[in-house]
Amino acid sequence: MRVFSGIRPTGELHIGNYLGAIKQWIELQEKNECIFCIVDLHAITTPYQPERLQENIMNLAIAYLAAGLNPERCILFVQSQVKEHTELAWLLGTMTPIGELQRMTQFKEKKKKHPEYVNAGLLNYPLLMASDILLYQTDLVPVGKDQKQHVELTREIARRFNKRFGKTFKEPEVLLPKIGEKIMSLQNPKKKMSKTDDPQGCIELFEKPEEIKNKIMAAVTDPGREIKYDPKKKPGISNLLTIYSLFSGKSIKELEGDFKGRGYEEFKKSLIKVLINYLEPFRQKRKRLLKRETFIKEILNQGAKKARLIAQSTLENVRKKMGLI
Repeated sequence: MRVFSGIRPTGELHIGNYLGAIKQWIELQEKNECIFCIVDLHAITTPYQPERLQENIMNLAIAYLAAGLNPERCILFVQSQVKEHTELAWLLGTMTPIGELQRMTQFKEKKKKHPEYVNAGLLNYPLLMASDILLYQTDLVPVGKDQKQHVELTREIARRFNKRFGKTFKEPEVLLPKIGEKIMSLQNPKKKMSKTDDPQGCIELFEKPEEIKNKIMAAVTDPGREIKYDPKKKPGISNLLTIYSLFSGKSIKELEGDFKGRGYEEFKKSLIKVLINYLEPFRQKRKRLLKRETFIKEILNQGAKKARLIAQSTLENVRKKMGLI
């Protein structure tokens, strides 16, 4: 199976990003043909600092590698280094109704969040995402629930193109995480974890042990002492149970049994140990990679060359079908 996914280079990754995307990618790369992308062209559709963009791209590449992506088992590259992404996005845009783009939930949300920055790129974001996916004849797209609508539109665009010009694209399937798709803030367990919105409610992937300890001990819990999974009545402890389960490999039922009759403090101290032990190898690997900038750039350049070969083949076929060759 061919797998494609990507993350915007917009700052430090947190454990929600890892559990919702990268952890799944690492498992997928073992048995599939995986293509993972740093989607810098998507990053510039919302406010950003141009002088920080290259630094953010490099930091994200290091984070990918430190967390376990293996460039010998997957293609890793920067989106803007493969020009076929933007060309295909334009071609797909010529046959996509504007109304479909305006109905996208993320467009509406980002329009509200950045009313001063509503641009054509933001509206056309789903076209570029469709191009990212279809360019590589992708079978599976591992994404969070918030991106599912975009993949559904991608499928519709593929169907429409195939019907009009003949079989050209595969219709990709969405792959959602079974558990942990949405890790909530430690300070407000009814909101998604976000460094921008709530730094104290967020644990970064390379957080120092002392910071992990402080943030978990200060994490919001619920009335009572029972360690029980109930997102409606006990959102705080349910969020911590989800995090504990995903980092320890134990089921939530097992954890409920292990901590029966024990209080929140004991549970939190145990979770702190699990997180520190799991994340420490990432921190150490990142330290080593930060000193190897040339090595990282070579991985990205080689990845772009491999991606370009697949992308050029698809685009040549598209151009023929559309009468451009």
